[in-house]
Amino acid sequence: QVQLVESGGGLVQAGGSLRLSCAASGRTFSSDAMGWFRQAPGKEREFVGGISWNGAYTHYADSVKGRFTISRDSAKNTVYLQMNSLKPEDTAVYYCARGRSYGLSRSSDYDSWGQGTQVTVSS
Repeated sequence: QVQLVESGGGLVQAGGSLRLSCAASGRTFSSDAMGWFRQAPGKEREFVGGISWNGAYTHYADSVKGRFTISRDSAKNTVYLQMNSLKPEDTAVYYCARGRSYGLSRSSDYDSWGQGTQVTVSS
C-alpha cells in the first residue's frame, strides 16, 4: 500500500502560480501511473491530469491544458503539479492518486488517495 501526502496549496491571486507536491511512502511508486484530481465545493471530483510511470507521457483535462504541467521525480518518490495562469475557477481541494494504468481519467480508476491540499484563487 502506498501513502500519498499532498502539499503546496494556498491562496494566490488570479494569474499567479503554485506548485503542488505529492510525496509517496510505504512502497516505491516508480512503476505506477499517477494522477491529479480536484474537487470544488458542491461539485464532483474531476480529473486534472495524469502521468505515466516513467514520466514520458502526460495527459490533461481541457480546462487546464496549456496552464498546468505534471512531472515526477522517482528518486524523491514525488509527483508535482505546476499550475500557472491560475483562475478563480481553479479553486478546489487538489488530490493525487495512483492510477491502475496510464491514460485513465475516472476517479474509480485510481486508488491510494492523498488527503488533499486546498488551492484558493482570488479574483
